[in-house]
Amino acid sequence: MRRLWLIFAQAVTVSVAVLFVLNTLKPEWLRGGGPASVVAILEAPGPGPTDAGPPPGSYSEAARRSMPAVVHIFTSKDVKSSRHPLLDDPVFRHFFGDRLEDAPRQRSSGLGSGVIVSPDGYVLTNNHVIEAADEIEVALNDGRKFPAKLVGRDPETDLAVLKLQGNGQLPAITFASRDALQVGDVVLAIGNPFGVGQTVTMGIVSALGRSHLGINTFENYIQTDAAINPGNSGGALVDSGGNLVGINTAIYSRSGGSLGIGFAIPVSIARNVLEQIVATGEVTRGWVGVEIQEVTPELAESFGLPEAGGALIAGVLRDSPAERAGIRPGDVLIRVEDKVVRDPKSMLETVAELRPGHNAVFRVRRAASELDLTVEIGRRPTPGR
Repeated sequence: MRRLWLIFAQAVTVSVAVLFVLNTLKPEWLRGGGPASVVAILEAPGPGPTDAGPPPGSYSEAARRSMPAVVHIFTSKDVKSSRHPLLDDPVFRHFFGDRLEDAPRQRSSGLGSGVIVSPDGYVLTNNHVIEAADEIEVALNDGRKFPAKLVGRDPETDLAVLKLQGNGQLPAITFASRDALQVGDVVLAIGNPFGVGQTVTMGIVSALGRSHLGINTFENYIQTDAAINPGNSGGALVDSGGNLVGINTAIYSRSGGSLGIGFAIPVSIARNVLEQIVATGEVTRGWVGVEIQEVTPELAESFGLPEAGGALIAGVLRDSPAERAGIRPGDVLIRVEDKVVRDPKSMLETVAELRPGHNAVFRVRRAASELDLTVEIGRRPTPGR
């Protein structure tokens, strides 16, 4: 009996010792039931990193998609320094002769932003960014730099198209649908404000179809409260999916900085200008050669018109399409083809969309009657020519 007790005591002691060692060194064996469980745990796929996407309220994906296509534009041009007034003094020139000539020309630099719109290097920007520039250099977000040449520009919408002088595929932005944008939609403005580097700001669409601002001839702006500052000009305004909805152009500011009122050219206008410039190097618009003004209630009463509306023909250029068609000063244009003319702005836009050489029917109100006149559309003169 004593021997059996000693054997039992030794077995219990050994078992306790083994349990102590296992609990200290391999506790998972005790919980999982042995070494086989450990192998199973090691081989079983764990949760690992998950691609849950950006957190709610984040627009990082839209920024990631669009930022590579937004570029920085650096321009330079020769500026002749001012002539010292003493150089025109006969007495001074008598003593010093021509040894002091005009100071050499200096280089003036500017900066702005642009958007790559095709993988082969076409870039949309503002005309005022590259106007009068002798040299244009474009820097991509990844650090690459390319010289660029001007393909064409359209001062009446303040748009210009550049072509990068480089090889290889470039990151191009995706255009949004022409009529997809609504007031209240979230938008991101991407550009190079004050030259600090690529910057993304967020806001909403505050209004659509802003006009009569006196910025350009053809105005149909997107208004946004996304911060737009000097250097953002020509940059991208994108929607929450990273698609291009506009080209940032102007701000309303009394200090030079953002006050929450910025304007962008909608993608519908930008795309039309881009396609024409790439195809022909210029933008062609219809023209009839009239001077127009708004029909106010006072003018409507004085002309005996039933209501204030349409565009009053204030003048007709000699030998213009309008004169040849029989349009006279004092006529009120109320319809072009199937489009109602509500005001001078709508008349200007409607005529500009017509193809030169096309015969269009203009309905005018003259005295108490309405007339239909056929006008052969001319080509709108290019500003500055």
